[in-house]
Amino acid sequence: MDSNRPVSRRAVLGGAAIAGAGVLSNGIAFADSTSAPIDDRSVDAVAGRLDADLIALRRDIHAHPELSGQEQRTAALVAARLRDAGLDVTTGVGGHGIVGLLHGTRPGRTVAYRADMDAVPPGDQIGGGPEAAHVCGHDIHTAVGVGVAEVLARLRHRLSGTVVFAFQPGEETLTGAAAMLSDGVFARARPAEIHALHCGPFPVGEFAVTGGYGLPGLDRGTITLTGPDAAVNARGLADEIAALGTVSPPSTPAELEQLVADVEAPHSPLAEFVYLRAQASDNQVLVSYRCWPQERYVGLRAEITRLSRAHGADVTFPAAPFPAMVCPEREGAAVRRFLLRRARVTPLHAAIPFSGEDFSLFLDRMPGTFTFLGVRSPGAGIETSYPHFGTFAPDERSIGHGVRAMAGWLAERTRR
Repeated sequence: MDSNRPVSRRAVLGGAAIAGAGVLSNGIAFADSTSAPIDDRSVDAVAGRLDADLIALRRDIHAHPELSGQEQRTAALVAARLRDAGLDVTTGVGGHGIVGLLHGTRPGRTVAYRADMDAVPPGDQIGGGPEAAHVCGHDIHTAVGVGVAEVLARLRHRLSGTVVFAFQPGEETLTGAAAMLSDGVFARARPAEIHALHCGPFPVGEFAVTGGYGLPGLDRGTITLTGPDAAVNARGLADEIAALGTVSPPSTPAELEQLVADVEAPHSPLAEFVYLRAQASDNQVLVSYRCWPQERYVGLRAEITRLSRAHGADVTFPAAPFPAMVCPEREGAAVRRFLLRRARVTPLHAAIPFSGEDFSLFLDRMPGTFTFLGVRSPGAGIETSYPHFGTFAPDERSIGHGVRAMAGWLAERTRR
């Protein structure tokens, strides 16, 4: 783990903030020099001067997609921006992860904000091309995270407590959060809670909150058959196991629209589901599945084992399924109330069956929120705003909406 701590610059910035100076050393003016807590007006004033630059940052990252574990260029861009804003920056956390500490000048709580940086590999794109691409919105997530840090840094003379910014590698492979946690991402500042945004197929300027819900985990199994008819029996067994699934991934715009309507609906038809894939390969069946609620994994393992043993097959599972991301209801209700001050907010009433998130590992350590940022342009088809589709073309105005919302939210959560 490599640490770079610009002490002299931070001291200059900190001293200027404490003294109530109106201009940072990089020439960008504070929104004002009052001692009042950060409010929406001050956030908007600072964020408005950053909008164009953050869109340019997103386009730069978008033009240079990097797969999980290869986010070196993106991480370098992030680290440079955070250092220029006066944050205390540590690089190389859990691979190419970046941690930036922003200390306010007032007593308060420590909260964290996470943004993921990696691109989607070709095999995980729906109708995409042969190269890695930012079709999940991590380029927007990164630009929003940088923007939030820059806004709060310019208002640090009014900021309470400490904000920990974690820019995470390896989300697409579900490895980055674990690597950062193992590498002591919060060793220097222990947050009481953690927050994140993710692009979603909702109108730009709107948000969807997930209190009580989230995204499913993931379980895998390998079934091995023996005997002269093993390959034939494997294909039959794969069909039997696949029948345990209750939902299929959407493939048309109409099916995507229905999916969004279902997760927004109270008493949703997706309140419980099993999304399962079973593939025969010679004498083996490879199984992967997601379910909700996560307690269903126990019963599904038992049923897969029963079907397999009926064919005389051996089954192996990992020690435990990858955990579901379940967002606390209390924090979800709090972020909804906050966001309603500036935007339309939709509460989700079900989990999306076809996506997972290793942000779950952070939420297993502390409470927090995971909010969907609307990126659908007016009049655009839903396939332009649904992650992992090759047609993903998010409205870049969403960056400004995300920055303003999360800067205000984090400033509020750091106050005692």
